[in-house]
Amino acid sequence: MSATSAPRHIEAFAHAAGSVAAGVPGGATGWHGTLLNIHIAPAASYEMEELTEAHCVAGRGIEGDRYFLGTGTYSPKPDTREVTLIEQEVLDALARNDPPLQGGPIQLAPIDHRRNLTVRGVPLNHLVGRRFRVGEVILRGGRLNFPCKYLEELLGQPVYLPLYNRSGLNCGIERGGIIRPGDPITLLD
Repeated sequence: MSATSAPRHIEAFAHAAGSVAAGVPGGATGWHGTLLNIHIAPAASYEMEELTEAHCVAGRGIEGDRYFLGTGTYSPKPDTREVTLIEQEVLDALARNDPPLQGGPIQLAPIDHRRNLTVRGVPLNHLVGRRFRVGEVILRGGRLNFPCKYLEELLGQPVYLPLYNRSGLNCGIERGGIIRPGDPITLLD
């Protein structure tokens, strides 16, 4: 795939999980979160690079990231992964060995988990099918991200089970713009 052609993505609300959830009222409300970290990698297996700001492009992803460029591991498989998020609270729980699914605490830094955005105070599992704002950017929750054995191999740590059901959220970008650490995150619908 050339750097100028967009990878084929399934829109967040067209994904099976997102389309069902979008028509159902509910989910977590009344929360306010914060963007803590932004990371990208130019291709699969490359080290993540931390950014002080990122340009999010609707329908594509974060400029310079592997899924924007079509060079990510799952780029050939169309899905909602223009941007991926994970909760800092999950990383904190791993450091506490909570729940105790591995031999002891695991220190997983935001640069290690291979998600684009690390957030605090955002109930990601409740945002499938929901629209929310990160700074000036509007995201659509598409589907929950699941851990993979590949991440365990890259990190050399037993993270597969501890990250199961809390490995983040894959999103589509509805309205692009610039995001920066410290930006507020709020629910739109």
